[in-house]
Amino acid sequence: MYIPDINKQIYKEDVLSVLESKYSVMGPMWVNYQMEWMNGVYASFKDHDKFLIIIFLIKKTLDFYSRNFTKLTYEEFYSRDTVEIEKFTLSEISQTLNIPKESTRRKIFELEKEGAIKKVKKKLIIDRSKFFKSKPIKSIQRICRFLSLLSEICEKEKIMPEKISSKNLELIIKHNFSYIWKIYYEMQIPMVISFKKIFKDIETFHIFGICVVNQHLYAKKISDTYMNREKFIKTTLAWSENQGINAMSISDITGIPRATVIRKLKILVKNESLTIDDNKHYRLTGNYLKKNFPAQKEVLFKLANFAAQVFNLKLLEKKKTI
Repeated sequence: MYIPDINKQIYKEDVLSVLESKYSVMGPMWVNYQMEWMNGVYASFKDHDKFLIIIFLIKKTLDFYSRNFTKLTYEEFYSRDTVEIEKFTLSEISQTLNIPKESTRRKIFELEKEGAIKKVKKKLIIDRSKFFKSKPIKSIQRICRFLSLLSEICEKEKIMPEKISSKNLELIIKHNFSYIWKIYYEMQIPMVISFKKIFKDIETFHIFGICVVNQHLYAKKISDTYMNREKFIKTTLAWSENQGINAMSISDITGIPRATVIRKLKILVKNESLTIDDNKHYRLTGNYLKKNFPAQKEVLFKLANFAAQVFNLKLLEKKKTI
């Protein structure tokens, strides 16, 4: 019988150290992937909060599986369009997701009207066939590319014994899907909520995030040297006068109507999170570092925890021997 060697486990603190010190490489990649995920979130219902409610309810079911030592593969989890969910209260959703109680009530009613949430006899179910691209194929692929590069850097830093390929990571995630997607949602839901508190609503955060991606990728293109998070962000801001993005492009990327994008951009300019030039291109300001640095630190910590758990599944996954 194989007994895992505890000393060989990967610690989240070590992974966090890599994410912080090599931020110029890992940061832009992760922020880009996060905003691609946010684009998919909005595309599902044209409403961020509705999708957040749905994944919160799915996570409750994943929590139930985990508590009862049940593990479902990707194929098993998506063998049916419906997912039975545990009973919930409006107060629970409202408090957890930072959505006013009356708004929560209205959005759940709309989800029921759209057929996404149904009552079948005494059961509550989520009908995934009503979602836009309900299977997270692209999300898994993005996560695997990111984690594979992170594992390569961790190998160079002597934190991991070897790099893990994207293909192997995809096999691990799909084989342990119900568990990994539970911890994935435990990372994503607080991330969205924390930035929602900063920007007052998710749409504003989403729009701001696209501006961040634009400048991060531009800065990464100019310099591929390793920089820690603070230095990279300061360098990005120093180059910001050379690059910006307009409202139409943001609308095309996010799917959010142009009128809404323009209205939210005006708010971001007013609170000095963004600046606008004569060509109506929007760029980050120094407030970006001051306003988002602590929240970003928390996101990286949760990302490091997620990555360490996935890596440990791979490193501790051995064939049983007698």
